[in-house]
Amino acid sequence: MHSPRFRNKKMKTEITAVKGFKDIFPPESLKRKAVLEIVERWFSLYGFLPIETPIVEYDELMKPSDLASEGEDEAISARFKLQDRGGRNLGLRYEFTFQLSRILKENPNIKLPFKRYQIGPVFRDEPVSAKRFRQFTQCDIDIIGDSSINADAECLACFSDILKELKVKSEIQINNRLLIQSVIESVQIKNTKAVMRELDKTEKLGIDEVKINLKKFGSPNQILTMLKLLEKDLKFFKDNAFSGVNELEELIEKCKSYGLKVKFNPFLIRGLGYYTGNIFEIKEAGKSSIAGGGRYDKTVGKYLPNDLPAVGISFGLERLTDLAQVKLPVQPKVLLISIGQDEETINLAILLRKSKISISIQSGKPSRALDYANALNIPYVIFIGEKEIEQKKFKLKDMKTGTETMLSEKQLASKLKK
Repeated sequence: MHSPRFRNKKMKTEITAVKGFKDIFPPESLKRKAVLEIVERWFSLYGFLPIETPIVEYDELMKPSDLASEGEDEAISARFKLQDRGGRNLGLRYEFTFQLSRILKENPNIKLPFKRYQIGPVFRDEPVSAKRFRQFTQCDIDIIGDSSINADAECLACFSDILKELKVKSEIQINNRLLIQSVIESVQIKNTKAVMRELDKTEKLGIDEVKINLKKFGSPNQILTMLKLLEKDLKFFKDNAFSGVNELEELIEKCKSYGLKVKFNPFLIRGLGYYTGNIFEIKEAGKSSIAGGGRYDKTVGKYLPNDLPAVGISFGLERLTDLAQVKLPVQPKVLLISIGQDEETINLAILLRKSKISISIQSGKPSRALDYANALNIPYVIFIGEKEIEQKKFKLKDMKTGTETMLSEKQLASKLKK
């Protein structure tokens, strides 16, 4: 007898998705598809044109030293890095905005203003959680080459219309980067970006902890004065000639024209590396963020002789899908069961599909096919047997009520299109 230590042992290999990545199945995939169709339709209705960009870019294009962020944006530091066979340093895109600078450099004849939308996967090598993944689907709209505040309002209006159709209650919060900067400078604090970074944590950490963190950048009196200033309304800032107020007031007026209500939030900071003027965040009513954006006039033209004005909104499809209330498409709507009549069944499927009816086909035992229809919640089944071919009528079974009706091809198409 062989000793146990000489026995051949099969190595157990764990087959699983990479941590931070996941597969998506029905009904979630059907809901995503329904939401995506609504999103793209509204993007198109507002005149945004679709573009696609590579998932892989040169790492030099993505490196913090090459961006206005100067290493402060967590998304940049969390980028996936890789090399090709030629030893070139590459990376997976972590968002879409940085790619616009390359696009405009390589395509100088793009007609401005350039209204584009893009939807696709982005990647970030960061800690994962139950609802935080390393791959997610980002949806962007941007208007390049239009410095008017109407462009800011159009982006907000477009996303607002999407939320209305998806029955998502939300609140639009706005601020202006120049206003925040002028408030900080008014109390003689020099390190404005560091202070902004701390103020951006107010909602997450609470004002008391933020006050403690701010002490390293100024005296207690400076910090207290600055925080009291940030509690003031727009009229105060206008009366005291703070920068950025006029842009905010114009945005509020433009939003009114679109029927939008917006809320001024002086503590709203957002991405320190990008934004130069108005900034906005759309939140689920009283809860967490759904989307964010703003004006970034110093980013997309960095490889060109002159800066280009730009404004946009970005949001994740996953978060939006979680909140959305949509009617899921029924796919397939009908199961054709061939009882020894495969060719005639295919012909009927072709006919019904021309009427935009989702069809699946099975042959063999009707009982097994009915079990399949029940498992997938297929609303209708049609039996195609020798008797049905002779009569030129087919038995339509409503799987919910159990009702069976004999109908012609024309009658089937008419009933199932409803």
